Amino acid sequence: QGMEFVYKEMFVSRRRTQAGDDKSIKIWPLDVTVKNSLNEPDKTILSKNIFNSIDHSWKGDIFATCGQEVEIWDGEKTEPIRSFTWGVESHIGVRFNPIETNILACTGSDRSIALYDMRASVPMRKVILEMKTNTVAWNPIEAYHFTAANEDGNLYTFDMRRLDSALCVHVDHVSAVLDVDYSPTGQDFVSGGFDKTVRIFSVNKGKSREVYHTRRMQRVFCVKWSMDNNFIVSGSDETNLRLWKADASSKLGALSARQKATNNYNKKLKKRFEHHPQVKRILRHRHVPKPIHRAAIEKRTMLDSEKRKEENRLRYTKPDKIKRVPERKKHIVGEES
Repeated sequence: QGMEFVYKEMFVSRRRTQAGDDKSIKIWPLDVTVKNSLNEPDKTILSKNIFNSIDHSWKGDIFATCGQEVEIWDGEKTEPIRSFTWGVESHIGVRFNPIETNILACTGSDRSIALYDMRASVPMRKVILEMKTNTVAWNPIEAYHFTAANEDGNLYTFDMRRLDSALCVHVDHVSAVLDVDYSPTGQDFVSGGFDKTVRIFSVNKGKSREVYHTRRMQRVFCVKWSMDNNFIVSGSDETNLRLWKADASSKLGALSARQKATNNYNKKLKKRFEHHPQVKRILRHRHVPKPIHRAAIEKRTMLDSEKRKEENRLRYTKPDKIKRVPERKKHIVGEES
């Protein structure tokens, strides 16, 4: 169900932590010079619960698992050092904050996103959305911001200090979003969805700036952004890994000084005239397969119909009877703390 790589002691000792449906956690060495290092785990920890996800802390030999409970483990111990629960049947995914390393976010089967602090004995806060959240990703630059991949085909960026409203709602997927990951710069993130596409979003914009798809690629279950900010890796249902360029128009390999100057000039030119109607249409247009195009038209028709009904309801109802709800708050059911 999950796998995390552990780097300890100035990258001298490398380990791999794995958790699965067999209620076990296995810690593997990655030193290929040791005999049978890839055949037998260093340590196996048995638990009472089935694990759905695992994530390692960015500081120290601490990792978290989630299933029926959220459990915090020490790599040197066989029992969890702390457990959290908040009235959820099962937890789906867990992610550590890369900056505030004691804070982690967990998604639940009750459509909730819960925040936990390892230093506290009780959970921090929880927000409940209209549909289930599959996973979350923390912004590596903005310590309090995270993005949630939801079953309704949208991504929601939140500030953990104020969960009653989303900072931005990212649309364009026509089906459930299954995974999301941030770039090292924190300015963009990549998402993979049930609609067989990989999309790249700017953190402060609601529309995707790039979409990747192939004829044979099926549902995209996982996506990762490389640490050099140049590539994206996606894993899909047909058991293939694909490597994409983070910037589709960028050239690979070494560039001369003249090529770098030309690229910078073209970027400045596009930035200067980006609001011109024809330039805006060219920058925004992307070719997608016919099924996705038809699904997008159908989704847009449904959203326009709902918006028209809401406008008519507001027009023919007394002002004090009903209030206009902004899009950033429309999909939030409640908040608990």
